[in-house]
Amino acid sequence: MGNPTRRVFLVSGAASLVRTAAPQSSPLPDAIHKLRPMTGGIHPIQREEYEARVEKARRYMRENRLNAVLMERGSSAYYFSGERRDQILLMSRRDEPVWLPLGTGDTKYKPVAEALKERGAVTGRLGIEERVRFEVVDALGKLAPALEFTSADPVTAGCRMIKSPAELALMQRANDITIACYRAALASLREGMTQHELSANIAAAYKALGVDGNAMAIFGKYTAYPHGSVQPQKLREGDLVLIDDGCSVEGYQSDVTRTVIFGKATARQREIWELERRAQDAALAAAKPGRPCEDVDAAARKVITDYGFGPGYKVPGLPHRTGHGIGLDGHEWPYLVHGNKRPLEPGMCFSDEPTIAIYGEFGVRLEDCMYITEDGARLFTKQSPAIDQPFG
Repeated sequence: MGNPTRRVFLVSGAASLVRTAAPQSSPLPDAIHKLRPMTGGIHPIQREEYEARVEKARRYMRENRLNAVLMERGSSAYYFSGERRDQILLMSRRDEPVWLPLGTGDTKYKPVAEALKERGAVTGRLGIEERVRFEVVDALGKLAPALEFTSADPVTAGCRMIKSPAELALMQRANDITIACYRAALASLREGMTQHELSANIAAAYKALGVDGNAMAIFGKYTAYPHGSVQPQKLREGDLVLIDDGCSVEGYQSDVTRTVIFGKATARQREIWELERRAQDAALAAAKPGRPCEDVDAAARKVITDYGFGPGYKVPGLPHRTGHGIGLDGHEWPYLVHGNKRPLEPGMCFSDEPTIAIYGEFGVRLEDCMYITEDGARLFTKQSPAIDQPFG
């Protein structure tokens, strides 16, 4: 997956086509009409698991000498509470997590300071979750000047990056739905269609499958740009087609990329596609417990640089990291990138997406997400076997 902010911008127009133009002027293909919801039998995270998460967080707070952790509405607060509120979530070492409504005016954050005082956490180290606004920290610094603010990552990321069986099951369902969506949407490819029409078909397919989702679609030479392009594109015989994104099931994300030929591939296209697949295979083989995250990136990058591309992040070559963590956020810790020496652990989940970009020609990205087990990495989805076979 490329930059999520840019990707949302690129697909937002396509989503509007589903709501407006598509039903009237562009009837959806039969493959999408035939889809049915795949949401039956989904098991949400249970209360016992939320309680276990809080207990684990308390242990990490003790280990990192944090008296409490502060979070705002977002994935981390949802992870520990199972709720999304426009309030502040306070989690301390000795008390149950509490949602705090905010006051007004100059006393807006006084309830937070009072809650910290009640929990004996108005002094010492307060962990701040990464998405908490500066306004909150600035106000608390004035209300409780003895506080020492520090990153809550050892607690929040420390808990979230290791997925439970229940989380893996939700991610598996999200990935299964994504593959079903892509199968139907790619069956709609036709000469002259725009990238926005394909994105709209993907969004419609997700809706038919019972979830919210979307995807970036890019054609031809624009596939060399990892984050897509706003340039108008029409599909032509011999173009590569790249689709990238996913959906959400109970908050848990999928992320799949497929690059496929429309028509007959040239020898050059086939050669580079197969090079990308070998790089993806190398990353998968390197993803074993105990190895540092950067080893996975190095394994994929070596395949590409041995071919003659690169080195480093130069293009033609692999212009970004090999993978990112995934869970409640499409991009989360840890990252498969040079310099990240964190050892892989069972339960960690990543995208495996080395990308080959050749500006002016085309690009190839194959992305399947994987989770680490005691024996190595396992994929949520089957890899593409060939440039004209996007599904295993």
